[in-house]
Amino acid sequence: MASRPLVRTTRMSLAPSLAPSLLFRRTVRYQAHDALLDQDDLDEARRWYSSFHEDSIPQGQTTYSRSSGPGGQHVNKTESKATSVWPVGELSKGLPKLIRSALRSSRYYSMRNDAITIQAQTQRSRTANTAENHQKLVEELRRIYQERVPSATSSEKIKKHEAIEKAFHQSRLKAKKLQSSKKASRKGGGRGD
Repeated sequence: MASRPLVRTTRMSLAPSLAPSLLFRRTVRYQAHDALLDQDDLDEARRWYSSFHEDSIPQGQTTYSRSSGPGGQHVNKTESKATSVWPVGELSKGLPKLIRSALRSSRYYSMRNDAITIQAQTQRSRTANTAENHQKLVEELRRIYQERVPSATSSEKIKKHEAIEKAFHQSRLKAKKLQSSKKASRKGGGRGD
């Protein structure tokens, strides 16, 4: 996964005739990629992911209806399409804070009933379609984790970042001293009259 620089967004107030919510973006420099996140929340999310197992997710409520998928005459006789619903309140009980806050931005989120709703009709049997719904939810939770929680920074990267920061500050101070000495030589030297 390619790392992108963090962007701090600031809002400027303008005249009402101009765009009221014009946003200016500015890159945040010299900070770790997880500096803006709460370290306790990151630790909680990483512990959750390391112990995450598919069976720890609640079953949710599943209803069945007629499917339009494969199956020939069988599909006309049986209700094999599975629609599984997990209310966000119930689902978020076992999830860390960083994942909970992202549930409502999932593509499976249904605002009408404040739940994650997943449908499957690719298989001929109810149980296979229900299992597919469950697997889709597991994949969505993993996707949200990968998107929201940055990986832990290695000690080598921390040392490298500190060395770069130190070199930057040293070169900045050296340039300031050079500029200062230029100005001092202009004051004292003059024409010699």
